Amino acid sequence: MRYRPFGTTGAAVSNLTLGLGVDALARGPSALKELIFTALEAGVNSYHLENADPVLAEIVGEALGHVERRLVCVSITLGVGDGRKKGFRDFSADGLSGAIDRALHASSLGWFDLAVLDQPADDELPQASLIALKALRKAGHVRLLGVSGDDPVMDIYVSTGAFDVLFTPFHANVEWRIRSRMRAARERDMAIFTYDYFPESLSTERKAAGAGAAPKKKGLFGFGGKTADAGLANAGSFAFLHQTPNWKAEEICLAFTLTDPAIASVLVRAVNPERMEALAVVPERNLPPGLSAQIEMARVGSASAAA
Repeated sequence: MRYRPFGTTGAAVSNLTLGLGVDALARGPSALKELIFTALEAGVNSYHLENADPVLAEIVGEALGHVERRLVCVSITLGVGDGRKKGFRDFSADGLSGAIDRALHASSLGWFDLAVLDQPADDELPQASLIALKALRKAGHVRLLGVSGDDPVMDIYVSTGAFDVLFTPFHANVEWRIRSRMRAARERDMAIFTYDYFPESLSTERKAAGAGAAPKKKGLFGFGGKTADAGLANAGSFAFLHQTPNWKAEEICLAFTLTDPAIASVLVRAVNPERMEALAVVPERNLPPGLSAQIEMARVGSASAAA
């Protein structure tokens, strides 16, 4: 495992942050603790609670209780309650404060290193809620405040200067507005955590292979001959992600994301120790020569085709 600076805090976080939520909890307390122990053994020191479920917080707190608190970074998502009510949203001051208090009490962690608001709309976060969050930070219950999402309103939240961390999707074919938002965040000394490094558009082998297939040759009346665009057939193809020897497509996408030095950590999900161990190896691997350039060429070609 490798580590990077966590913004301006002076702390360091592992390249990978293990996301823990409903899926991990569904396998039971023992399995969840085993997963966390596996991550710790692999060098992961960053853990993200995907909701404020006290049961989840308690199990995570018990598992991490074997490690000196200052050596691990624990973050929590706010605004979605305990995750059991689908579509539930609550960004009220009381809702946010209550979620933190309950999760802290259950976990016995002492504090959360980061509290992240889950994709708040422009009318979902009242001023009173920001005041409450800043009070929690001043009291030491939360060290840093973050915001997560990919909607255009994130540009406004970044520009306010009220947040310390940006959670954003990032992958090999991410659009320019995401990259622009990340630059703006860095200019404001915000730390950057990323997720969705392997989206459906890149993970489906059939789609990727199809994108790279050369078009059938046709003549003037469609019966044969070459087309003028034949040389550009593969301009936007990411099929090579599934054709690189000794690499899985997901591993390539994760390794490529980690080539961006502005990213502090990448959020990954695992429901069993075997997957956690496989993901933990990726930060130690170097991409094959020329593959980063191939990804950039495919990205530019994809953007040109879309235009």
